[in-house]
Amino acid sequence: MKLEFIGADHEVTGSCHFIEVGNVKALVDCGMEQGADIYENQEIPVNAADIDYVFVTHAHIDHSGLLPLLYARGFRGGIFATEATTELCNIMLKDSAHIQEFEAEWKNRKAKRSGKSEVTPIYVMNDAIGVLELFEPCPYHEKFKICDEISIRFIDAGHLLGSASIEIWLTEDGITKKIVFSGDIGNKTKPLIKNPEYITEADYVVMESTYGDREHTLPKDNDFAKALAEIIEDTMERGGNVVIPAFSVGRTQEILYFIRRIKEESLMKNHLNFPVYMDSPLAVEATHIFNENVRECFDEEALKLVSEGRNPIGFPGLKVAVSSDQSRMINTDMTPKVIISASGMCEAGRIRHHLKHNLWRKESTILFVGYQVPGTLGFNLLHDANEVRLFGETVNVNAQIKNLPGISGHADRSGLIYWAKQFQTTPKRFFIVHGDNKVVEPFAQTIAEECKTSTYAPFSGDVFDLITNEKLADGNHEVKEKKKASQHTGSSVYDRLVAACQRLSHLIEKCSGMANKDLAKFADQINSICDKWE
Repeated sequence: MKLEFIGADHEVTGSCHFIEVGNVKALVDCGMEQGADIYENQEIPVNAADIDYVFVTHAHIDHSGLLPLLYARGFRGGIFATEATTELCNIMLKDSAHIQEFEAEWKNRKAKRSGKSEVTPIYVMNDAIGVLELFEPCPYHEKFKICDEISIRFIDAGHLLGSASIEIWLTEDGITKKIVFSGDIGNKTKPLIKNPEYITEADYVVMESTYGDREHTLPKDNDFAKALAEIIEDTMERGGNVVIPAFSVGRTQEILYFIRRIKEESLMKNHLNFPVYMDSPLAVEATHIFNENVRECFDEEALKLVSEGRNPIGFPGLKVAVSSDQSRMINTDMTPKVIISASGMCEAGRIRHHLKHNLWRKESTILFVGYQVPGTLGFNLLHDANEVRLFGETVNVNAQIKNLPGISGHADRSGLIYWAKQFQTTPKRFFIVHGDNKVVEPFAQTIAEECKTSTYAPFSGDVFDLITNEKLADGNHEVKEKKKASQHTGSSVYDRLVAACQRLSHLIEKCSGMANKDLAKFADQINSICDKWE
């Protein structure tokens, strides 16, 4: 019964954990790294084709974004997630595949002109479509026996629509241990969705620590709508645009909720009829999914609005841009406006075009409403960059750069400690993950003191025996810059071929005991392929 740490260890993104119990192999999350990479992540220790299950805490790309790559390498097991997470992954993984293909195509046009080697996307749309067929949606609070060795239960984490902490019971040689994966723990000040639920029993806890070193600074009167109204009105008075980089799923809907309040409650003296553009096809689809999951995921305040026939995230005059032409038209209209666009960290997507058109304008405001990973464009802008590179040209930063404090999907330090202290039986160990390199170890010490138990901040590749609570192997502790995971050189095509061979080998092993007639047919098909390529 082993737990190996793969991703988001001494780093904030790329969540991935490997479990082996008996002959069963499973992952908890399979996320993509975003921003600067500090440590070289270890590879998953088995072939993708040998993995039986994946359990997904929520749909954000840093927790789900490499599932299509896992599929491309031969994974065909079951993927378990909540119903809302399954729906969101259906749009987010397709969107991610589109971005991979688009960026590779764009870079290859430049590479061809400069005589450089071409790149290939780490996965394509067919991989995303294929992996989505493996999802098995689960409701909250029901315990599911996945196999003799594993049972699971999803508990609302309050971070995103459909987000969950996952309780996992592992059984080997008659011994059962319960391990809880916190996922991303929600912030109790979030609108729309329910607050995080708490778990009281576990042998081990794998816990996030994104905000483990800080408290959220709340706006005046703890009212985000009023704080947002002040920024919008000030910018409109200058004749500029308010550009809000926001994740398409979660943060965009929260901003719409606040803007609805601004307009309904007349929280601005002037310019109350300001136009609002939601420029993200993904955000449009995600907003529909929010509206379809009202009963299971919305909080009491949002449910009350729905019962009154009011849409919590809708208002007259909201304009959506789906096509590229509609997106471009936004910047030809000089009427002061609010533009909400993805991605939230400004690393990709249409937001980069809006930054190009507004960063140089002193009249405009760029308003950040979420966590910015070090190394991202959003982080650099928040930390006083004077100029940035966008689409091959230098753009001066003259716009006001603002941050709306406290509007976060993550619990702050106090919220994290409170979550950890709800365990009534003291866990044997807390593993502290999903935090900055400078945060995880001090926060692990804090949890050790608050909860009177053992803690550890693992590195990628660290392996623990969950029966004996002993470390079996040390991972990589060496700080090392590496390439971002957005694409690979042409060698990744060869990697796909190797993965296909590994999948075939895995399949052949399962053929033992098959009828001779079927074995002969299978062998002939393999030989036919070999004859073709020899």
